[in-house]
Amino acid sequence: MYKAVIRPLLFLFQPELIHRITFINLKLLFKAPGFKALINYKFTLSDKKLERSLFGLNFKNPVGLAAGFDKNATLVDELSAFGFGFIEIGTVTPKPQLGNPKPRLFRLKKDGALINRMGFNNDGVEAIAKRLKHRKTNVIIGGNIGKNKTTPNLEAVNDYLICFEKLFEVVDYFVVNVSSPNTPNLRALQEKEPLTNILVALQKINFSKLKPKPILLKIAPDLTDRQLLDIIDIVKSTKIAGVIATNTTLSRAGLKSQNFNETGGLSGKPLTNRATEVIKFLSDNSAKAFTIIGVGGINSPQDAQEKFNAGADLVQLYTGFIYEGPRLVKEINNSLL
Repeated sequence: MYKAVIRPLLFLFQPELIHRITFINLKLLFKAPGFKALINYKFTLSDKKLERSLFGLNFKNPVGLAAGFDKNATLVDELSAFGFGFIEIGTVTPKPQLGNPKPRLFRLKKDGALINRMGFNNDGVEAIAKRLKHRKTNVIIGGNIGKNKTTPNLEAVNDYLICFEKLFEVVDYFVVNVSSPNTPNLRALQEKEPLTNILVALQKINFSKLKPKPILLKIAPDLTDRQLLDIIDIVKSTKIAGVIATNTTLSRAGLKSQNFNETGGLSGKPLTNRATEVIKFLSDNSAKAFTIIGVGGINSPQDAQEKFNAGADLVQLYTGFIYEGPRLVKEINNSLL
């Protein structure tokens, strides 16, 4: 139904426009009596065997929604009905920002991929924290945090600290995003010294809390083996909970779509193998010392299983959710049973 009817209809519209229209319509539909129960019945699979306990949190299942889909936490109650074990919101910055000029989101249909250069467009941490405070669902929420475009890298740590403090009471775990290719010079913060400084500062505040929250690091798939070894050292030395592997890639190798040369981060099927390689490298070279959340090119239960086999403890969907539809969440969970 989705791939035969709904997706072709959705794909008639510009990606960012139809994303916004879909969110508005879902908000309205979920107000109808019985609609949420219907979606829950159709897409949610509950079984004790799917549950995972990681970094102090109990996940109903290991399939989550990646950051970027619901940046502003406007639809977490509704999206939880589609069977996700957890939902990551953001990337959130201290101040609201519009992001990069439109168009900034592109479908590569022949490749089953997307290119985005959104630029951390979001409502700002104050508005998003307020929204999350009034959510009704108990699904696990991750807060993906970043810096504003106008904040110099030398002052970036302050932006992460602001977001951490403002979101602390309304999210279950944090993700430090220094790997988006769409904020100028952001990826320079992945280098060992600046990244360590950010994580140490966050952990200092975190450990001063009565109940510290898990902090994870989201990394790019374009890191070298040497840089990945640095990441392992940083995770161990700062005692953060784990790594999300991976963000979007700057690579354009092997693409078939005509608009492959749009600038921005590439996600979807072309990222499948590289994301899995990064997961395996981290898992093997750290002796499985920390949690790994696998994301990148998961379009089928087999893709998800490859991430688990490589060392992922949980997985996240984004582009695969758009191309394959909401049934993918249940299909992955069913395959795990």
